[in-house]
Amino acid sequence: MIQMKVAPSLLSCDFSKMGEEIVRIDKAGAELIHLDVMDGHFVPNLTIGPAVIKALRPLTKLPFDVHLMISDPLSYIDAFADAGADYITFHAEADSDIDETIAKIRSRGIKPGIVLKPGTPAETAFPYLDKVDMVLVMTVEPGFGGQSFMADMMPKAEKLRAEIDRRRLPVLIEADGGITEKNASVVSAAGIDVVVSGTGVFKAADPAAAIKLIQNA
Repeated sequence: MIQMKVAPSLLSCDFSKMGEEIVRIDKAGAELIHLDVMDGHFVPNLTIGPAVIKALRPLTKLPFDVHLMISDPLSYIDAFADAGADYITFHAEADSDIDETIAKIRSRGIKPGIVLKPGTPAETAFPYLDKVDMVLVMTVEPGFGGQSFMADMMPKAEKLRAEIDRRRLPVLIEADGGITEKNASVVSAAGIDVVVSGTGVFKAADPAAAIKLIQNA
């Protein structure tokens, strides 16, 4: 059985105890840490920046999956690379040139990924599949945590899975938004490799059990 990897989103953690929350979720069996970066312009919310990520980096050896919800990701790649990102994903809908941004991320030895909002078709990512390590399918509108899962995004994931498999590319598909153990089987059936779960893990009575249920969906 192939297990989905689980990347708890720090957007749902207790921000007053961020360091402790990372240690707690690491011990619970997380495989990546998802860090949502919002600029208040590309999305209507503000979160963390490179300084916070740099401060958290020594607390875990888990890969940092940094999701840039910002208008000009290209200008900030160096800052997030220096802060300790392992993956940097950015939106296809952002202002920066996609090829240039991917190349910049790759030049820093970091794995690049492209993100698709709910209204952006799977085909938008097709020209870049041989250049990225991950495609992130948003299953909520980006900008806020705690939203309800949009099951109608799964056909998009299935299209990506079919194209990636057809071309035999080692590209991961990640899904982010409203995913818990209750709907993880639907996500798994669509061919998702990595699940971002914020509320579903951090607010669970037993985060380790919640992670395990998602992994084995």
